[in-house]
Amino acid sequence: MEISGKSKPQPVNMKVVKPIEATPESFKEYGQVIEASPDGEEFDPKDAQLNLSQGIPRFYIMKLEKRSLKFSKITHHAKVTQCLGSIGGGVWYLGVAKPSIVETKENAGSDAMQSKCGHFYVPPAVDKVQVFRISGSKFIKLNIGTWHAGPLFKPETMDFYNLELSDTNVVDHTTHNLKQQDGIVFVIDD
Repeated sequence: MEISGKSKPQPVNMKVVKPIEATPESFKEYGQVIEASPDGEEFDPKDAQLNLSQGIPRFYIMKLEKRSLKFSKITHHAKVTQCLGSIGGGVWYLGVAKPSIVETKENAGSDAMQSKCGHFYVPPAVDKVQVFRISGSKFIKLNIGTWHAGPLFKPETMDFYNLELSDTNVVDHTTHNLKQQDGIVFVIDD
C-alpha cells in the first residue's frame, strides 16, 4: 500500500526459539562439529572437510562486540566452507538454515533470486531456521551455502577464529533480510 509515496512497513513478529546443543549428529545437515582428537590421529571423516579451493585461505581472529541473542539477517557463502569457533571455549549461538543454492532460476521456480555474486538461490524458509548452542572446545564447519546468523553471545565481547577465503566477504556474501522480507526477528531463549 502506498501512502504519500512511501510504502507501509510490514509488521514485525518476534519468533522465540530454544537452541539445541550442537553435536556432530544434530548439526550434520548444516556442516560439522569438530571436537578434539588425539595428537597423531590420521585424517578421517571426523575432521573438517574443507573446500577452500576458490582462492587464498584466510585464518584470523575476529573480535566481536554486542552480539545479542537475536537476529534478523542470515547469510550464505556459495563458494567456500567456513569454520568458526570461540577462543577459550565460551558459549555462543548460531542460527542456520540448509543450503538453497540452485543451478538456474528455472530449476527453482518463482521463488528463486539471483545474488549480487551471480548465483541463484531460494531464500531460506523461516520455519526451517534452527538455532544451535556451541559450548566448549569445539568449532563449527559450515557446508557451502549453509545460511548462518552469528556468532551471537551473552558477554559484551568475544573473540572467534574464522577460516574462510581472503575475499569471502567481498565476492561471496549473500544476505537475506528476514525482518524486511519476511517480517520476522528471531530471539534466542536460553
